[in-house]
Amino acid sequence: MTPLRSGNLFAGLPVRTEAVSPDTAAPTGAAPTGAAPTGTEHCEPVATRDGVRIERIVSTGQTTPEGDWYDQDWDEWVLLVSGGAALLLEDEAAPRRLQPGDWLLIPAGRRHRVTWTDPLHPTVWLCVHWPASELRAEER
Repeated sequence: MTPLRSGNLFAGLPVRTEAVSPDTAAPTGAAPTGAAPTGTEHCEPVATRDGVRIERIVSTGQTTPEGDWYDQDWDEWVLLVSGGAALLLEDEAAPRRLQPGDWLLIPAGRRHRVTWTDPLHPTVWLCVHWPASELRAEER
């Protein structure tokens, strides 16, 4: 019998006391004075099976470096669990503002970047990755 694994998505999160919105932060995601990102983004695998990878990512003000884009060879489903973020898809004019409960299905090869994460409250992402597939028209 396979052993049961369990955990808590909120375990070990850094604690901050004020919220900041994308409207009050610099458009590139730079933190306002006194609210620098707390080190590097933390990525933790939750489970991996048969080509599917689930991971928790915790951001505290980090963004994709200017000029860099994620251009992945796999499909990715992303759920914003807590905090706040802004994500720019290369073919869109403005970043999408994300709040808890928002999710995106990003097909392989769709270039994107994170332009803002809340520097004062941990932004928790749950991501599911699987091999690139042909998505139905309604999923694009």
